[in-house]
Amino acid sequence: MKTFGTLLVVLFISFSINAQEFKFEKETIDYGKVTKGSDGDKVFVFTNIGDQPLIISRIQSSCGCTVPKKPEAPIMPGKKGEIKVSYDTKRLGGFSKSITIFSNAKNARKVIKIKGLVTKELSLEKEKSLLSDTKR
Repeated sequence: MKTFGTLLVVLFISFSINAQEFKFEKETIDYGKVTKGSDGDKVFVFTNIGDQPLIISRIQSSCGCTVPKKPEAPIMPGKKGEIKVSYDTKRLGGFSKSITIFSNAKNARKVIKIKGLVTKELSLEKEKSLLSDTKR
């Protein structure tokens, strides 16, 4: 029994030494107030802080209005990677969505989030742009 316990401890230590980790610059992206139909694309940037290539096997969003895109190639140790997220800004109202990342990291499942508010009003900058176009 002691041999089995020792083997289990050694296996756990060797697993955690070689475990992958990744660190996000931001774990939540706040779109703020955006107008209906505006660009809903954002990018989460992360760094592989492990000592082995990081492989993201799949990404799942909490609804069909959010489409994440995972990196296809492994992210090497010390290198940065990106997860692109596209939110459907044709849907009015507030939103808060989760994106779950499945990988070979020490914590195999990681959740990141997006949030914001889609309005039908023009933003102040768009109004200025439209006004300057009509004065020409």
